[in-house]
Amino acid sequence: TLYRRFPDRGALITAAAHSYLSALSDLAATAEREAPTPFEALTRFLRACAELRLGALAAAIEPTLHADIKADPALAEVRATITDRIARLTTQAHDDGTLRPDVTSADIGRLMTLQIYATPDEPYPTAVNRVLDLLLDGLRP
Repeated sequence: TLYRRFPDRGALITAAAHSYLSALSDLAATAEREAPTPFEALTRFLRACAELRLGALAAAIEPTLHADIKADPALAEVRATITDRIARLTTQAHDDGTLRPDVTSADIGRLMTLQIYATPDEPYPTAVNRVLDLLLDGLRP
């Protein structure tokens, strides 16, 4: 039944990646639209990425598949949208003095896939909040 919807493995991967990247773009757009400042938008976006466990997902994608997704022209537009949003928020946070000047949009991209460990006796959201509180304090000037 899967191949009734997708002609081959590549089409399935492209569709799944497009869905994932579109959702990520929507998260960034919502954070940008609703947060009162660019730094708070970056904060909200990074928290959402951590809560969704994007780091675990990124680690699960084998390097070859990840390279294929990055090279897929059908995904270029949605990837560019995410990159542009992060770059714009980073620049705006620099401009208003709330983000360390040496932090780049590429750094924010790396932080999107941060893997957070929760001890067995600790709820995952508690671990996320603690790690991100420490991390975000380190991003401030």
